[in-house]
Amino acid sequence: MTAETHSKPASAAGPVRYTTVAIILHWLIAAALIFQVILGWRADDGPKGAETFALFQLHKSIGITILVLSVARLLWKFTHKSPPAPAGQPTWEKLAASAVHVGFYVIMIGLPLTGWIIASTSRINIPTVLYGAIPWPHIPGLPELAAGAKDAWNDFGHIGHSVLVKFTYVLLALHLGAVAKHQILDRDEVFGHMAAGAKPGLKEPRLWLAAAGFAAVVAAGYLYTPAKAKAPQPAPAESSADDLALPDETPAAAAPVATTAGPAPQATPAESTEAPVDSALKDPVAWAVQKGSHLDFDLAWADTPIHGTFSRWTADILFSPEALDRSKLTVSVDLASAGTGDGQRDESLQGPDFFNTASSPKAIFTATKFRKTAEGRFVADGTLDLRGVKKPLSLPFSLKIDGDTAKARGVTTLDRTAFGVGQGEWASTDQIPGKIKVSFALTAKKK
Repeated sequence: MTAETHSKPASAAGPVRYTTVAIILHWLIAAALIFQVILGWRADDGPKGAETFALFQLHKSIGITILVLSVARLLWKFTHKSPPAPAGQPTWEKLAASAVHVGFYVIMIGLPLTGWIIASTSRINIPTVLYGAIPWPHIPGLPELAAGAKDAWNDFGHIGHSVLVKFTYVLLALHLGAVAKHQILDRDEVFGHMAAGAKPGLKEPRLWLAAAGFAAVVAAGYLYTPAKAKAPQPAPAESSADDLALPDETPAAAAPVATTAGPAPQATPAESTEAPVDSALKDPVAWAVQKGSHLDFDLAWADTPIHGTFSRWTADILFSPEALDRSKLTVSVDLASAGTGDGQRDESLQGPDFFNTASSPKAIFTATKFRKTAEGRFVADGTLDLRGVKKPLSLPFSLKIDGDTAKARGVTTLDRTAFGVGQGEWASTDQIPGKIKVSFALTAKKK
C-alpha cells in the first residue's frame, strides 16, 4: 500500500477523497506488493526445483506489473490534486506521512528496477515473458557488458533489491499502524480517502473488508501453486517401437553411466524379441526413420522429475544384425529443439551454461562397432560429441525386424558434467543430478 491513505486527509480546503483512478491503482498495487513479498519468501526458501523456477517467473511478471502501475500512479498524481491533511494535524505527522509516501514510491519503482537489473545481468540468460505470454526485454546494454562489469551490475541489483525488501517491511508496518491510528484513535476521515464513504471507527465495514482482503492476499501468496508444465508426450500411439522392452532398463537415477564398452546382461531365450533373420540382411541395409519415432531425456531438478524430448534429429543408419562389423550409425540432434514443457526453461537450455547452441548447435553420436549380447539385444559402441567435448558412449538397444520394418528401443545415461553441460552454479549436482537418462524408440523402413 502507499502512504496516501493517511498522508493527505480531507478538509474543506480540497477534495474529500482521491480520484477513482487513484483509488483503483492504490489497491491493485497494494495487493500485488503484498502477494509479491510472499512469493519472494517462498522462492528464496524453497528447494531449487521446477516449482521454484515457476515462482520466480511469476515474481518477475508481478514485479514488472507493479513497476508499470506505479509509474502510472505517479504520473496521475502529478496531474490530480490529493486530499489535504486533517485540520490541526501536527507538523511532525505531516512530515512523517510525506516521508513514508515518498518511501513507497521508492520501493514500488526501485524493487522492480533492481529485479530487472538482476534478470538482465544473470549468467543464465533466461528471458522474461510476463505471465508466460508477453515478452519483456532486458535492460538495453546490460546483457552485452563484459563479464566484470556485468557481475558488478548484478551484485548492485542483488544488494539494492535486498535492502529495498527490508525497507518495504518497515514502511508497511508504519503505514498500517498509521491507518489504525487515524481510524481508531483520531477518528478522522483519512481512511475514507482511499475507501470512498468510509466512516471513522472500528465498526466501519470497509475497514474489515480491507483487513479481509489483506488476509486473503497473504493466504493466496502461500497457497498458490504453479500449474505443472505439460511435458512433451514421448511419442504418438502409432509408434509401436515402444512395445520393445529392455529387461535391464533402470531409472535414470540408478542406471550406470554408459561411457565405456562392456558386456551387457544376457537375456534368457524367453526374452527374445528378434524375428527370423531375412536372408537379404547378409549385408548392411540403409534404414529410414519413420514419423512417430522419438528421442527423449529425463532428469530431476531437486525432487521434481522433468521429462524432455528433442523434436528435431536425424539418424543415418546402415545396419544388419548379420553384418555388425560393417554396420554404421550417425545420429545428429538439434539441441535447440529440446522441449520440457516450459518455454522459458527450454530457452535457458540453449544458453552458454547448458547446451551453448550458439557455439555447438548439434550433438552427434557416431558408432561403427556393434555387439550382439542376446537374441534381439545389441550394444552400439561409439562416440558422443556434445558441446565440443567427445566421449566414448555405449548404447544398448533391443531390435525387432519384420520384413522391411525395423523397430528399436534403447536407453542409457550420460554424465552431463563430463560434457560441461551445466556451468557456474549449475556445475554442482546438488540441484540437477549429473546423470541424465537418454532414451529412444523408433520405427524404420528399408530404403
